[in-house]
Amino acid sequence: MEGLPEPLLAKIIKRITSTSDLNSLSLVSKQLYSIHAEHRDAIHVGCRLNPATEALVSLFSRFPNLSKVEINYSGWTPSHGDQLNNQGLRVLSSHCPLLSDITLSFCSYIADTGLGCVSWFKKLRSLRLNYAPKITSIGLSQVAVCCRYLSVLHLVDCTAVLSVEWLEYLGWYGSLGELVVKDCEGISQYDLLTFGPGWVNLQKFEFETNGNYRVSAASDPAYKAGYPYSYDICCENLKNLRLAHVITKPEIGLHFLLGKCKALETLYLEYSCNNLKTISLWLMPLWCGSRFRTVLTDDSLKALALSCPKLQVVELTFTFCDDDWPTEIGFTQEGIVMLIQSCPIRALVLNGASILYDEGIRGGADVLALGAADTNDCRKATKQST
Repeated sequence: MEGLPEPLLAKIIKRITSTSDLNSLSLVSKQLYSIHAEHRDAIHVGCRLNPATEALVSLFSRFPNLSKVEINYSGWTPSHGDQLNNQGLRVLSSHCPLLSDITLSFCSYIADTGLGCVSWFKKLRSLRLNYAPKITSIGLSQVAVCCRYLSVLHLVDCTAVLSVEWLEYLGWYGSLGELVVKDCEGISQYDLLTFGPGWVNLQKFEFETNGNYRVSAASDPAYKAGYPYSYDICCENLKNLRLAHVITKPEIGLHFLLGKCKALETLYLEYSCNNLKTISLWLMPLWCGSRFRTVLTDDSLKALALSCPKLQVVELTFTFCDDDWPTEIGFTQEGIVMLIQSCPIRALVLNGASILYDEGIRGGADVLALGAADTNDCRKATKQST
């Protein structure tokens, strides 16, 4: 090993993903130890570093070229010792000048002072905060102003953030391409409209509210009953959209995005639509874990039945689904029958659904008040069954 050139050793080390294997390999020789330290660009720190600040000084001194750091205190108890605090983030800022990606999870001792140290990273492109109860709008404003290259921002369970001046600043002067806001009770969907011109650069957006406070969600201050209006916001580059537990009645709110996302590729909607009567979906197989299939499954149909008890019209259109591979359709015939049994379905349109057979369709039509079943291009279903 000692005779191998350094570039080759660096390539070997980069191919090893196991932390324990890397640590063992670096103990083989001083050369491997130094090459490992020089080329290590990412590190994950758990809750067993004690004392935290001193341990981080030693750790970051060994790896001076880190670009990605994740600190996660999930499962922390006082027996683990002190958590990372604001001083610990100061250590991070002084030892990792190349840092561009930071994730802080369950770091309950981090406040705005510590986040101010993060803002010193002029090359910072990604900041993820998962349960940071002491972080406020002041700390986020420092990041927004100082980190001009920030393109990814995740805020999850940041309950002390009560205003959005930082978001308005990022909308006008920032370059966010990915924004995730979950369970931040001080940020309403209407606050997010202050992002303004920033929407045009956004490619991924997720917004979710906690069910404990969604009923008392804020109202759109611009809404006036009897006067329909729309938002003058451009989001033509948005490709990935997720909205969960968002109240949209009677205001327009974030659901205006659905009509403006011309580049949309992935859509997740988690609503309780008690009054929904009609739904139309266009589906195609996607790579889901181990095989190609549509993302609509029997569980999806069950959730649809529970959330939309007044559903009457269902139209599902399938494209690029091979008749010889019925598993490309993510749900089964039993799932459709269950939906018909659970909701007052009066019209069912299935285009290109190769999973249907005569017996299943007859069974579904005989269940309740199904008035029309259109099965276009469903080759296993005959005209007699429809």
